Order: sequence, then structure tokens, then C-alpha cells
Amino acid sequence: MLTAQRDSIRLLHGILVASVALPAALFVYASWLGYQNNQVIAERQIDRTRDVVTEHALKVFESVERSIAEINEVVRDMPDERIAANEENLHRRFERLADSSEQIKSVWIFDRNGHALVNSLVYPAPSIDFSDRDYFKSHIDRDIGIYVGEVLRPRPPYGGAPFFGISRRRSSPDGSFNGVIQASILPEYFSGFYAKISREAGNYASLIRDDGLILARFPPSDIPALLPNGELLKAIRANSEGTLLLTSKLDNVERKIAYRKVSGFPVFVVAGLETQAIRAHWFSQMGAHLIFGLPATAALIAIVLLALKRTRRFYEEATRRQVAEHALKQSQRLEALGQLTGGVAHDFNNLLMVVGGSAQRLKRRHHDPADLRSLDMIESAVRKGSNLTRQLLSFARRQSLSPKVIDLGDCIEKFREILRQSVPGDIEIGLKVPQQKVMVRIDPDEFEIALLNLTLNARDAMPDGGRIAISVKTATLDENSGPNGLTGEFAVVGFSDTGSGIADDIRDRIFEPFFTTKKVDRGTGLGLSQVYGFVQQSHGAITVTSHSGNGTTFELFLPCCDEALQVESQTADDPAPLAKPATVLLVEDHPDVSAVGSDYVEQCGFKVVCAASAEVAVDILNQRRDIDLVFSDIVMPGMSGLELGRLIREHHPETPVVLASGYSDRAAAALAEGFTLLQKPYSLEALRKSLAEAMQAPDAINRKFDSPASRQTA
Repeated sequence: MLTAQRDSIRLLHGILVASVALPAALFVYASWLGYQNNQVIAERQIDRTRDVVTEHALKVFESVERSIAEINEVVRDMPDERIAANEENLHRRFERLADSSEQIKSVWIFDRNGHALVNSLVYPAPSIDFSDRDYFKSHIDRDIGIYVGEVLRPRPPYGGAPFFGISRRRSSPDGSFNGVIQASILPEYFSGFYAKISREAGNYASLIRDDGLILARFPPSDIPALLPNGELLKAIRANSEGTLLLTSKLDNVERKIAYRKVSGFPVFVVAGLETQAIRAHWFSQMGAHLIFGLPATAALIAIVLLALKRTRRFYEEATRRQVAEHALKQSQRLEALGQLTGGVAHDFNNLLMVVGGSAQRLKRRHHDPADLRSLDMIESAVRKGSNLTRQLLSFARRQSLSPKVIDLGDCIEKFREILRQSVPGDIEIGLKVPQQKVMVRIDPDEFEIALLNLTLNARDAMPDGGRIAISVKTATLDENSGPNGLTGEFAVVGFSDTGSGIADDIRDRIFEPFFTTKKVDRGTGLGLSQVYGFVQQSHGAITVTSHSGNGTTFELFLPCCDEALQVESQTADDPAPLAKPATVLLVEDHPDVSAVGSDYVEQCGFKVVCAASAEVAVDILNQRRDIDLVFSDIVMPGMSGLELGRLIREHHPETPVVLASGYSDRAAAALAEGFTLLQKPYSLEALRKSLAEAMQAPDAINRKFDSPASRQTA
């Protein structure tokens, strides 16, 4: 007995030591992993911030450059005397231009001696010599294009916030110096924008000229320029973009930063994050672990001390608990399973738009009952395809089964294209279904997810291409032939691939949750277990036959059903007539979808002007005054429809915008900003309603500007 007690005490001491050492080691390991992950997250955040401020600066500088170019075109052939004679009209025009832009403080035209001929601030312009300003002097000797000046204080009698100039040379017909056109830009506009996007402590952003002069900065600072021998200035001179870890000699703060040159302009944007803030975030994460870890460890030690006579039982219980906790954590980390990309969903919705629109057009032209029934079936397939696409975007959600009576072969046939898009082009998918209906009562959505999981597993087993064969048949099972003792009439779905197969030593484990042979980033181990669970919930079974190197065959046994096929019906209300004729600018990069959309818009009673890109749409808006509404796709090459809508809101707020897309994330962003949104594939009735509501909005009542030139700002 004493020996047993000693052994128990020694075992308990070992467990006690392990209960302290193991959590400590796990905490150290978790801390290291957390630190590495925190560094990666911080770098991604810095890169995203850099991308945002780069895009913002580029748009601002390009907008100012276009404004200066327009001013230059207006006064190109005008001598100084004529400019002075038209000073009042030009002043009012420049004043409207400056008032419509948040970043432009004022606009100026200087003669060759540095005196203002006209400006947007006051009329008439006082006779003050500005020839000593850098934005003027830099253009005297030669034409240097666009010049970005240093931050200056306004010269009396002018006042207001500091500014830096963006200017270009006015040249005479003979090429000689004739003066300068200059726009005063507010650094505080950039600083304010940087403050808005810097939501966390320790964020840093700045706008720097290529010679190190600081134009704008957040957090604010009185430091005018980078040190001549500083690491950042050296890096800027050496490369157009990059990342650095440095301690600023200006404020003695260590930061991780990323910089990039603004294309076409002599300025750089810099985004960064203080390393102290990165460490503080990591410390907070580790503190959260300790809040839960320390009490758990203390409780474990207390339990060990109280369990002197029940050591072995406690050890077994602790082992089971650790396994359960590990499985729970792994389940929480790996819940999402192989989501389809948004690009596939977008393309699929475009195809549905073409199919549905073509069916609508044919219905208007054909009145034969047989043709109309076929077209109704096409429209029904489009609606179901649209619903299926939305489901596929989040197909890994755990939901209770909603069984319906379906034709198994028809269900697989309709889902075939989705399976086709989920594998590379070098993998062939063959389908063999019987002519007669095979009725089963299952959840069709879960069944499609099961097919998709099997397809993705087969894809990974065939990296060099191959063939997937799907077949449907019926079989009568008895106690000897049925798997898991199944008896009766069953539908058998065969799923075979020509991949690498499954090794004998792991074949019995493939349906275990979290078991996977894939790399960490390629699989979760839940796909086949989800298929197994679906089959079990459907009162069926699944079998697998495979040999290493010779492919794999799965057979899904689903009980047949004698009930009638459930058919969903759908009704549509008669569309309301159009209130008045108007012109719609349709922006769509897909030509077939554009044709369908154009046909829909014309059916709604509108005139249609088509544009293949957002850039073309901007040109049309700048050239035409008869556009009453813009209807644009969101996902397009180059400028997106959402960016186009924002641009129209900024420069043409009286023109309503209606957007369309199949992306749920883009849809959320558009709706959050108040845009009218149509989900593809949209119906004629939905389009008519959205266009009518947009046209009846208060901002769409007064549609014209006072002068033709006022539309030339987009």
C-alpha cells in the first residue's frame, strides 16, 4: 500500500509539474505565434493604408491637374490685356471651381512679372508681386510641366490656412514665358483625410515631396522636411516604393512604414504604424490569454491537490477534456470550407442575366404555348441559379436540413455548371443519369454542397488533370447487399475520379472530423465528414472504394421516395408605366449583359446610351447634358461602378445612380453609402421599379447646370 501511495504521490507530483510547465510552454509558443501573426497583420494594415492614401493623393493631384489644364485651355490664346478685361467673369468661374473642391483653396493666373491677373479669392486682384514664390520662379527658365511647391503662408491682404502650390507654365505662341497658372492646395485637407482613416493609436501617414519636403502629415508636426541624411529620404531617392523599419530622427518614434511614389507627380505617400502600438496590441492579446489561462491553470492544480487518491482517474478525465477543447478550438478556426470566389459568382450571374434577358425577349416575340412553357422553364432555371449562386458564396454555414422531394438526376444536371467552374480546365466532368425520374426526399442545398465537397477533393487529388464521373442509378438492397444494413429501394449516386487515390492505412479515417492529408492552408478535414453527416441525416449511407494511384469511387445511397415532385411557383406583378421619357447611361463591360440591360431599359420607356467602361461613361457625362440617370455594373475592369457612382455624386449630384452586381460585399458597401442597388440577375419589373424610384428622388428633379462648362468637371 505504501508503495502504491508513493507511486501515486510521485505521479501526482509529475502531473503537478506538468500542469504548470505545459501551460507555460503552450503560452510561450502561443505568444510566439501571436507575435508573428501580429507582425503580419500590422504589415498588411500598413500596406492597405498606403494603398488608400496613394489612391487618394493620385485622384486629388489628377483632379487639380485637369482643372489647371482646363484653365490653360480657356486662356491659351488670350493676351494679358484680354484676361484683365474679363477678370470679373474669370474670377466668378474660378470661385465656383474652388468652392466645389475641398482640397483647392484658390486658383490664380499670373502674368510674366508675377502679378495676379485674376484669382478666385477677390475681385479685383490687388497689385502684389508674387514673383518670389517658388511656384512662380520654377517656371521662368523652362517648361517643367506640373510643379508642386512648398507649404507657404498667405501673403497679406490674403489670409487663411497654409497652402502649397501646384502650378504650370503659361507659354506664348513662340514658346516664351508668359506667366503661371497656379492652384493653392490645403495641406489640412490631406491631414484630415489621414486622421479619418487612422482609427487606431500609433497610425502615421504623410505626403512628402521627392526632395524630402513634408506637405502634409498625421499626426501633425511643425517639422518642415525630412533630414537630408535620413534613411527614409535615402530610400525615396533610391526606389519608387518600399518598406522600412526605422526610428525617426524628427520625433524619435520607431515605426514600420511603407512608401510609394504617386504616379506622374514628384510626391510620395508614406503610411506607417508605431512598433510600440503593434507590441501593445500583442500584449493585449496575450493578456486576454492569461485572463483565461491563469484561472484554468490554478483550478487544475487545485484539482490535482484534492485528487491524491484518484490520480489516474483525474489524468484520464484531463486527457479527454484536452482532446475536446482542442477539437473545439480547431472547429472554431476552420469553420469556413472552400468558398467560391466572387469572380465566379459574378460571371455566373452575368450568364444568368443573358439567359434570362434572352428568354424575356423571346417571350415577347413568340406566342406559341409550347414555346412559352419552355421559356418559362428557362426563367425558372435563371431564378434558381441566382438563388444557388447566393448560397454558394457562403455554402459552409451549418444549417438544419430542409428536405424536399426532388428528381436526383435533374438536380445534378442543373448543378453541373457550378461543379465545372470549381475545377481547372484540364479536369473533365462526365454525367450519366437515367431517363426516368429518380425521386428522393433530401435537402437539395446540402446535397449540392456534398457534391461540391467531393468535387474539390477530387480536384486536389488530380493536380495534373483527369476525369470526374458522376452517375445515378437505383438499386434494391437487402441485408446482405446493403451497406450498414440498409434495405429497400435506394438511389445510388456514384462519384469517381482518376486521382491519386487513398492509402490503405488512412481509408478508415477519411470521414473523421478534422482529419485531412492536405496542407494547412488547403484543407480543414471537414468536407468528407460533412458529406457523411448529410447522408446519415438523410437516412442513407456512403461507401468508398480506392487504391493508391488508381483513383477513388464514392457511392451515396439515398432512400427513394414515392411522393410527387415539389414545384415552386412564382408570380410577378404588372410593372408600373414610366412617368416621363428620359435618357439612361448604361455602363456595362460585358457586351451580352449590356445588350440585355439595354433591352430592359428600353422596355421601361427610357432612351439608352451605352458605355463599356466607367472611364467611357465619365467622358459621355462630360460631353452630353441629356443624361438623366446612370445605371452601372459595380464590378468592371479599371474604375468600378461604385467608384463611378461616388465620382458622379461629387461632380454631378443631380444625376441619380443605380448600381447592379452579384457581389454581396460590394452590395453591402453600396447600400451603406445610400446607392440604389439591383442584384444580378435582375428582372424587368425590379429594374423598372428601381429606375422609377431613382428618377423620383429629390436630387433628380433639377437636372441641368447653369452653364455648359459646369459639367466638364468629372
